[in-house]
Amino acid sequence: MITTICILVYGCAADHCDEYIKIGGNTAIETLMTICKVVVVVVCGEEYMHSPNEADVASLLRGKEERKFPSMFSYIDCMHWEWKNCPVSWHGTHKGSSHTHMFILEAVASKDLWIWHAFFQMSGSHNDINVQDHSPLFDSIVTGQIPRVNFFVNGHYHRMGYYLSDSIYPKWATLMQTIPHPTTVKEKLFAHIQEAYRKDVERAFGVL
Repeated sequence: MITTICILVYGCAADHCDEYIKIGGNTAIETLMTICKVVVVVVCGEEYMHSPNEADVASLLRGKEERKFPSMFSYIDCMHWEWKNCPVSWHGTHKGSSHTHMFILEAVASKDLWIWHAFFQMSGSHNDINVQDHSPLFDSIVTGQIPRVNFFVNGHYHRMGYYLSDSIYPKWATLMQTIPHPTTVKEKLFAHIQEAYRKDVERAFGVL
């Protein structure tokens, strides 16, 4: 357990604790894989570690009409997570705009703080668009594996749900952005509601 925690928390090599704990590298790797399988498959797999199925999608969509956004999946955003113990050899690739070393977490969170998508592999030198290009979130849409959502808006028929996002994301049909400079009362109301509901993912980041 000590070796596994050292590998997971500090990024140590498998044979790093050999002299201190007297466990060989092969045994450390085997123990690490066993514990990770137990956590992912047995403890968290069935409830948390899976893509949304039809029942989950129905739960996500429930109540969205009352919030003025029918057939909306959730809210997507990225968070820059500071990496205090970043190895010196990785300082260049993980330095963000604030000149600190960090990872970027892309997450999709619902109102009840259910984070059902988390992509936590990109270094701080990237931005939200680069993260999205590598993220597997929209692969299920391209391959047709996501449950269909049928709804009408302004006389148009749509077959895919969508996410609320900020203005840095591309203008895709599955991403609903705010209006940057609203002028009319209708545009101001839409921007106010969209930005207010997008705070749900920011609240999830705050909890983390």
